[in-house]
Amino acid sequence: MTALVGFLMIVLIVTLLLKGKLSPIVTLTIIPAVAALILGYTPLQVAFFIKEGMQSTISNAILFIFSVIFFGIMSDAGMFDVIVDFLVKKAGNNVIAVTVATAIIATIAHLDGTTAVTVLITIPAMLPIYKKMNISPMILLCLTGACMGVMNLLPWGGPVARAATVLEMDATALWHTLIPIQIAGCVMNLALAVFLGMRAIKQGAGAGKGVEVQLDQKAKEKEEALKRPKLLIFNVLFTVAVIGILATGWVTSYVVFMLGVCIALAVNYPNQKIQDSLVKKHAPAALMISVTLLSAGAMVGIFNQTGMLEAMADVIMGIIPSFMGRYIHIIFGVLALPLGLCIGTDAYFYGIMPLVMKVGATYGCAPLNTALTMVIGKNLALMVSPLVPATYLAIGLTGTELKDHMKYSIPPYYLLSLIMVLCGIIFGIIPL
Repeated sequence: MTALVGFLMIVLIVTLLLKGKLSPIVTLTIIPAVAALILGYTPLQVAFFIKEGMQSTISNAILFIFSVIFFGIMSDAGMFDVIVDFLVKKAGNNVIAVTVATAIIATIAHLDGTTAVTVLITIPAMLPIYKKMNISPMILLCLTGACMGVMNLLPWGGPVARAATVLEMDATALWHTLIPIQIAGCVMNLALAVFLGMRAIKQGAGAGKGVEVQLDQKAKEKEEALKRPKLLIFNVLFTVAVIGILATGWVTSYVVFMLGVCIALAVNYPNQKIQDSLVKKHAPAALMISVTLLSAGAMVGIFNQTGMLEAMADVIMGIIPSFMGRYIHIIFGVLALPLGLCIGTDAYFYGIMPLVMKVGATYGCAPLNTALTMVIGKNLALMVSPLVPATYLAIGLTGTELKDHMKYSIPPYYLLSLIMVLCGIIFGIIPL
């Protein structure tokens, strides 16, 4: 009975999240609560389960709030704009330099972990150059998505925060494990940029006169008053210092960003009205993900306390051949990108991952290892998934079709995800 209710709950949660019938907050809280009541638990017991589950997610939710606001402030201050302008000038008319600059810009822009912001920083800045030099916009899309997929392994990136919630661990601690794999991914993205640049040259890029594109400056004029070019050096050094402290793990992650937000506001905008307006500007995006994380914590608490995961895992163990059980993390690492294309982020991490982790644990595969392989592939599927709104923003800005983008980008993304999993195995981070 427990396993049956658990499977029905998983199917219902995934279905509702895929169809968008209910908010993830409602789905991840109400459905598990109803499932627990059906199993005979009292409302007071269900409330206790939810409380226990949320205890493990509060720190990650606070981290998300302050990290999004912090990088939003840095973006408003013009830190990313100046870096982009510098790299664009350095690239000049060299096709390979342009593609490499694209990878660097997308990597830096995605420090905030927000897909739409990265798209709006990278594509409008580079598209005129691509048009002028006859470089296919498919390359621009491919590189932007690849760099976002790798950089989304940061602790304030949605997938890592979600995986940490399921693991009931701190997102920064999970990131520390992923750092070597993330560095390898960044290096491979630069190699991909060089390769695509060489391919573009063979296709005639840079040889003839392309199309001159006039950029619309009206939208940017409203934001010019917030730019702080004189504080660029401070903002860059301060951001590096914040990330460096996070990497050491000396201080609780959300405390670092909380102090970072306060210092960034005080130095860049020593005016209460401006400070309040900027916090209000970035708060909606930060709160939405944070509240979803707390709701997921409620689901995890009910999962664990009712024994549903164990019961479902027992059923699946009777189906999977025992010799394959110990490699389930590798199997789902290989399947992660295809699954990520057709399953939404919340459904993937809160519906599929907990069950796979539990099954793997019964065969001696640590839940952390399963989470690592499943996060990598899902992240790389970020900008080719038809379920991600930023995908449509990106193809709209470049004037391309989703099918063309998917056909062009999925092969390198899939290869990149498999190489990153392989690097994790080689580094000893993901044991066989």
